[in-house]
Amino acid sequence: MTSTSQFRDLNGQRFHCYHWGDPANPPLLMLHGFPEYGGAWSDLAPLLAGHFYCIAPDQRGFGRSWSPAGIPRYAASELVGDMTALIRQLDRPVTVFGHDWGAAIAYGLAMFHPDLTERLIIANGVHPVPFQRALAAGGAQSAASQYIHFLRQPGSEDILAADGFAKLLDLFSANMDLSWLTGARLANYRQAWGDATQLNRMINWYRASPLRVAKPGEPLTDLPDFPVDRLQVRCPHLLLWGDADTALRPETTQGLEAFAADLTRVTIPGADHWLLHQKPEQVAQAVLTWVNT
Repeated sequence: MTSTSQFRDLNGQRFHCYHWGDPANPPLLMLHGFPEYGGAWSDLAPLLAGHFYCIAPDQRGFGRSWSPAGIPRYAASELVGDMTALIRQLDRPVTVFGHDWGAAIAYGLAMFHPDLTERLIIANGVHPVPFQRALAAGGAQSAASQYIHFLRQPGSEDILAADGFAKLLDLFSANMDLSWLTGARLANYRQAWGDATQLNRMINWYRASPLRVAKPGEPLTDLPDFPVDRLQVRCPHLLLWGDADTALRPETTQGLEAFAADLTRVTIPGADHWLLHQKPEQVAQAVLTWVNT
């Protein structure tokens, strides 16, 4: 099944969205991460389109959607606001499916807009509190996330965009299987990345984030007390996890049950951070089993 696409006006700005399936089906809002775009769901969405109406936007700063200049335009509240506008256009609550950075927006929708979020599915993505605790601990996750310091530096986009995005591809594939990103698909990704200016907008998600990353072996000891009651996921929550992920370590989800009482965990063996491309059939089966239980 191939996608259709259209532009939507969200809060007065132009956003590009991909769609699969019958609009009469329950809506599934699919939120990509870095450095992907809405078309990244093309392996998985057709496997879910018999049950859902799949909607995958290019989020702010990505692909063909609105990409404003300036780091403050990529604050989480603004990014979540884009998606609340999209859901309100649909005029019914949705199941939200987030991966990587898309998970951050998906959690924001579930925590702060429960009236719009019927169910939450996350694939190798993290709730902000367990993630911040893991980043601050100075252990395996702190070591794995040192690249964030590089990304936040001025001009990192110029380094990553040079030579046909060679360094970005190196970062994308570090210790993980990128065999799925070849040929026409790779050409589509390069087209979505555009140039260093477009990549700057994508990286601004990292620059705008308040997350703090400790140096390995030097834990941060001054984290604030997090308001657990305000950061609850009150809808049913499915967490899918590729167990070979080297970008997000297992400790990033430790204690998640304190924030999500109705949590189901499913491991996808042998998959890494890019499980949506590597194991789409297993991911789809896990999702459909969960929603039909």
